[in-house]
Amino acid sequence: MIDPEKDPLRLDRQVCFPLYAASNLLTRLYRPVLSRLGLTYPQYLVMLVLWEETPHSVGSLGEALYLDSGTLTPLLKRMEQAGLISRSRDPLDERRVLIDLTPEGRALRAAAEHVPATLMAGFGPAPDGLDTLRDSVRALVAALNAHVAARPDAPLPDREAPDRQAPDRQAG
Repeated sequence: MIDPEKDPLRLDRQVCFPLYAASNLLTRLYRPVLSRLGLTYPQYLVMLVLWEETPHSVGSLGEALYLDSGTLTPLLKRMEQAGLISRSRDPLDERRVLIDLTPEGRALRAAAEHVPATLMAGFGPAPDGLDTLRDSVRALVAALNAHVAARPDAPLPDREAPDRQAPDRQAG
């Protein structure tokens, strides 16, 4: 019998779950604020990157946001249709697609400047350690990204539960 306090499959022992729950709840908090700007949360993240520097290639946007091109491309197409960005081939390398802000996309920055303060106001006084938490999560993201980059298709270790035998070793 596994001691409940040491059970590796307890939800409260997982690192992934509180990160998932926090991300989900934050996205839900952002939704009404961003909808007034006509943005989804992933579109807001794209705009944050582009407001820092343009143009960006689809690849560099994907790297900055940890998104693959299969996820990013439809998102960028919708943003282009909304008039926020333009997509064009890089004249130096036709294989690369460059993403730039349109005048409407640049103008949206002024309207979005209230977003961080609005979200923080929803917390009331800023929770202690918020900067430390952000830095810790950034370090975790960097470590996870390095692991994924080093072993993108690495299978999970093949471990059998101690009380089970593999089918080919079962008594017949």
